Amino acid sequence: MELEQFRVSLDGWLDDHADELAAGYAGKGTLEEQIDQIAKVKRHTYDAGWMRWGWPERVGGLGGSSLLRGYLGEALTARDLWEPGIASLTEVLAPTVIDFAPPALAAEMVPRLLRGDETWCQGFSEPGTGSNLAALTCRATRVGDGWRVTGQKVWTSLAQFAQRCVLLTRTGTVESAHKGITALFVDMDTPGITVRPIQTMHGVEEFAEVFFDDVLVPSERTLGQEGDGWSVAMELLPYERSTALWHRGAYLHRRLEQLLECAPQGALDPVDVGEVVQMVFAFRARSRATQHRLAAGGRLGAETSIDKVMLATAEQALFDVVADTLFDDVTFGDDPDAESWRTEYLYSRAATIYGGTAEIQRNIIARRLLDLGNDR
Repeated sequence: MELEQFRVSLDGWLDDHADELAAGYAGKGTLEEQIDQIAKVKRHTYDAGWMRWGWPERVGGLGGSSLLRGYLGEALTARDLWEPGIASLTEVLAPTVIDFAPPALAAEMVPRLLRGDETWCQGFSEPGTGSNLAALTCRATRVGDGWRVTGQKVWTSLAQFAQRCVLLTRTGTVESAHKGITALFVDMDTPGITVRPIQTMHGVEEFAEVFFDDVLVPSERTLGQEGDGWSVAMELLPYERSTALWHRGAYLHRRLEQLLECAPQGALDPVDVGEVVQMVFAFRARSRATQHRLAAGGRLGAETSIDKVMLATAEQALFDVVADTLFDDVTFGDDPDAESWRTEYLYSRAATIYGGTAEIQRNIIARRLLDLGNDR
């Protein structure tokens, strides 16, 4: 299906099914409510065929360009039907399992994620390693026809809700760095896994610590070959900064519209608003080019660090204007709308940290795109 035909048909279907897709809560809702809402929307759109477009037929998809699923997420976001930051994990993890899992496993598992029957998480970060992914120490040791995993992950989004985890483990020596990493696809109900949610400063337990105590993982759950974990991670991260960021950009555009609608007369500084508009639209233009490069079969690499820096900068600038314009609501308000603005302002403070810190992204841009050399 062509993009324009898809857009017109989808928009009409969403208009016709607005009531059954609508969220049953005011404001942003609780994290549990957001996850339930995403599952509901996925189920309806999958069963109607929309969620299947843009995905390979071998995993239950209907084929077609990745631009189709990019527009689906944008349309759902523009209608306030889901929280894109959570929903976008599908765009990060599904392509990884499609590309690296045994074909039968991908065919079995990916439809569950696309339909909202399951939630998946990503076990990358560890205590003490910061943004240095190559320094991870969670270890997987060969035992019979499988792996025994021992170690800890942290900042694992939605781990307490997840049925599966794309997990990076150390199978070589620490000195071998990225050459000694293996990726596994782990069932979160396996004995030996303990999840401890972490409450962030905006009062939501979105992240968690995950402990692995002699967790047995079958060898057929290896993603790629032993020692290929770094390649898996490098293929995953550009997806995190392509379609997923496009959806986030659509959300910032929507929140900018809502700010302009609800701001008191004369409260907005036109210079500040103009700068935010420029940032949001500049990111959207940049991200659009990334979407089309992905759809054309191009490989995404270090250049997506530019997308990440631009998105984080625009997000913080937008919610700085929110805090200045709606100060009383953000600071003291207790209705659902005020709570939404407050929690999002607090969450935006982490935009330059999660998914790769702005400092690391700028180093990547400097070294790998501008050839400015290594740090001194």
